[in-house]
Amino acid sequence: MVVPSPQLHRLAGDLGIATSYYDTRGRHVEVSAETLVSVLAAMGVDGSTPEAAEAAIEKRKDDAWLRVLPYVVVMRQSQQRSVDVHVPDGHPIVVTVVLEGGRTVLTDQVDNWEPARVVDGIAMGEASFRLPTGLPLGYHRIRAEWDGRSVWAPMIVAPDQLELPERTWGPMVQLYSVRSAESWGVGDLGDLRTLVDWGVARGAGYVLTNPMHAAEPTVPQEASPYLPTSRRFGNPIYLRIEDVPEYRTLSRAQRSRISKRRRQIKNDPRTWERIDRDRVWPAKLKALRVVHEAERTPEREEAYRRYRFEQEEGLVHFARWMALAATYGSDWRLWDAPLRDVHSAELDVWAEEHAGEVEFQMWLQWLLDGQLDAVQTAATQAGMPIGVMGDLAVGVNEYGAETWASPELYARGVTVGAPPDPYNMLGQNWSQPPMRPDELARQGYAPFRALVGTLLRHTGGLRVDHIIGLFRLWWIPAGRPATEGTYVYYDHEAMVGVLTLEAHRAGAVIVGEDLGTVEPYVRDYLRERGVLGTSILWWEKNHEGRPLEPEYYREACMASVTTHDLPPTAGYLQLAHVKLRQELGVLTRPVNEELAEEVDEQQAFLEACRIRGLLPDDFRLFTAGQLEARLGGTPVAGPDLPATGSSALSVEPSPVTEPAPTATPDAADPVDEAALQRAVEGLYRYLVRSRARLLNVALTDLIGDTRIQNQPGTSWEYPNWRIPLSGTDGRPVLLQDALATPRAEGLAAVLRGE
Repeated sequence: MVVPSPQLHRLAGDLGIATSYYDTRGRHVEVSAETLVSVLAAMGVDGSTPEAAEAAIEKRKDDAWLRVLPYVVVMRQSQQRSVDVHVPDGHPIVVTVVLEGGRTVLTDQVDNWEPARVVDGIAMGEASFRLPTGLPLGYHRIRAEWDGRSVWAPMIVAPDQLELPERTWGPMVQLYSVRSAESWGVGDLGDLRTLVDWGVARGAGYVLTNPMHAAEPTVPQEASPYLPTSRRFGNPIYLRIEDVPEYRTLSRAQRSRISKRRRQIKNDPRTWERIDRDRVWPAKLKALRVVHEAERTPEREEAYRRYRFEQEEGLVHFARWMALAATYGSDWRLWDAPLRDVHSAELDVWAEEHAGEVEFQMWLQWLLDGQLDAVQTAATQAGMPIGVMGDLAVGVNEYGAETWASPELYARGVTVGAPPDPYNMLGQNWSQPPMRPDELARQGYAPFRALVGTLLRHTGGLRVDHIIGLFRLWWIPAGRPATEGTYVYYDHEAMVGVLTLEAHRAGAVIVGEDLGTVEPYVRDYLRERGVLGTSILWWEKNHEGRPLEPEYYREACMASVTTHDLPPTAGYLQLAHVKLRQELGVLTRPVNEELAEEVDEQQAFLEACRIRGLLPDDFRLFTAGQLEARLGGTPVAGPDLPATGSSALSVEPSPVTEPAPTATPDAADPVDEAALQRAVEGLYRYLVRSRARLLNVALTDLIGDTRIQNQPGTSWEYPNWRIPLSGTDGRPVLLQDALATPRAEGLAAVLRGE
């Protein structure tokens, strides 16, 4: 490893690039010069030699002094803040704040003894002005005036703290996996309405969905909801076509043909056993084009016009990309050069020639907006305090709509991931380009504001996946392993400020997924700002490594037993994840070690439930023989699994086999379903005893599903994000049938505290 020069160290630090960090074992790690130079290059800065780094440092200083006002000023409502202003030395200057409504507020000049700096032969002076506290929340502007000239900069005043929600519970759903008799083989917004209605009747306060961000308009479609082409706009595969008002104006023959096609798709074994977006989307698209031709009422036409006006240029760029992708493919690197430039005259000509397709893509987004609004309105009018809670993914596809529309915003030559941790000692590369923190500031955080604002138009809450990314992200230079990355820091005051301001205006709850490697101050900071954290039962341990007592859970959090990266609880308790990882050959240690640790952990949590009277004293989930069956006949010593500990277990690795198509526990020696359900309910009762404001239950747990939605560390080895909602027997099940079971009613009662 080449040791960075002092100049390179200083330059990286100035740009928020970590030159060292502490890994998950507490070891201090120095970042190599190669990594720092690559990350700087991704920001458009040359740090390849000490001389180049020194020149870049001086240029940054000069640029700051040539800028009259900062790119943006972000402050909390009660915060005291001053702003530095630069004009030619000795020139008087006046700084005012112009509020959203047009009212002007004066600022006070305060002492600043910084000496003048000569830049390009001009002596530039610096003056400081104190901004008043208690300004209205909102997006304002700062104006600096001198010598008859004026300069403006955006100013954001964010709430000090969001109000925490009242304690409530709600189901978490991977919406695409949920099918009904009315949907097309992929769960849709009509199915979400069904789940909302079910939850309302049982006292739920919200329904949490997976990210419903936009995918490519072509096939094959990206299956992962966490790798979209755009996070601001949605995926029209979730539309319930029959709920579009214009559908009802079609001729009987047209409706009959659409209905027939829906039944064919829904009943196709290929779409029943797997979520097959590549079959469903072309069929829905063809039907939507028919509906698009139907005449809209004047009221609907006005609503459509208003939506397009509200979404402004962002919607136009997105619709153009979708139309281009539908024509030339979804990787814009392969398009003709003029079409790769969002501002080219040739693109404008192309868009005019394909105006019908561009308009069709905007119409699809309007339909999504309207259907989500209808679900949220129904939820809140029925008494849900939050209603629908959306999910914001970490990033986007490297060559999708967002990177095409705003290439300057995304760093090139690097991707985002995670450093090595106990779960993956090789680190992770998520193949997503990061937003540049310097460019976000230069644009006044307008892209992030538009993103969050759009997602909160018709939702009562937003879960932010990997919210740590608002503080720092792990950047990995292209061609390097994930172990050779480094952290790049963001202005979290600004990022969280925009997030909380948009949430305040929408009356929404924010939940941050703050799991993984987290700096100690981050959780305290988020709690201070009224952003809830995330607590997963299996990962909540006390200082002794034992299950954290429920009374010590954070109050400001959303607590759940499982997450989308773990099996449903019924599958987890049957060690389905160990079996699957063994079959896929992705275990990083012998299966006997994996099994022993998993059994130890599960027994510890079940014992914690027993201690509190949440499970019978003599409770046993399964015998050693049943465990043996789940591991392909591998012998396990001992007649019974002990109540605590597993030192008596002795398991040898069994040969790797072809991956199970459904990844369900073996049925050869089934566990007692009543005991399994009792264990699941016991774990949720444990959560109910916590102080957590939000309790969350996976829909899969409500119905006893065991199939794994996503197996981290795999791509083609397992059908991630394509597993349909299934019953206890591992067979796909319709939503209405799943919710009508005593199991679902019983677990809902547990979450209500009964």
